[in-house]
Amino acid sequence: MATLTAANQLTLVRLMLVPCLVILVVYGFHGWALIVFVLAGITDVLDGLIARRAGQRTKLGAWLDPMADKLLLVSMFLVLTAPLEMANRLPIWLTVLVISRDILIVLTVAVINLAIERRVFYPSRLGKAATLIYILTCAVTLYFNYLDRASVVVDAAIYSSLAVTLLSGIHYIVLVVKDS
Repeated sequence: MATLTAANQLTLVRLMLVPCLVILVVYGFHGWALIVFVLAGITDVLDGLIARRAGQRTKLGAWLDPMADKLLLVSMFLVLTAPLEMANRLPIWLTVLVISRDILIVLTVAVINLAIERRVFYPSRLGKAATLIYILTCAVTLYFNYLDRASVVVDAAIYSSLAVTLLSGIHYIVLVVKDS
């Protein structure tokens, strides 16, 4: 199958790492969870590099890659919010805001594409920054859970995630209104 390129295979590996990651966190294997999370991040970087540099961009990859990213982050936010024995947990309000922002963006794009006209919305720099901050928030939370100690670094990451969620959400609204 021509669309099952090396880049797409790496994306599929990232998708398969998500349940492993959730299980590791739930059972308190925070060190292993951190390693698997970093491995998932490496697959994300590599699949993008391979797709661009080796000319392996495919329609399948264009759908799979963002889906794998969202599944990874949503799963991590949910499990790091869960009432498990951890030194650091993400607050429920943050997880609700982050997931709601993503749902609203997807619904808005769907409505515009179905009701008005077919349009492509590319991720903004602020949206990419939000993804990066979410990844860092998950990573520092996993790291300090591995150390089994609460940290103000996690608190700072939480409030950075809040700020970028609000800013990028407003930014997407402005873009949609401006382009409509």
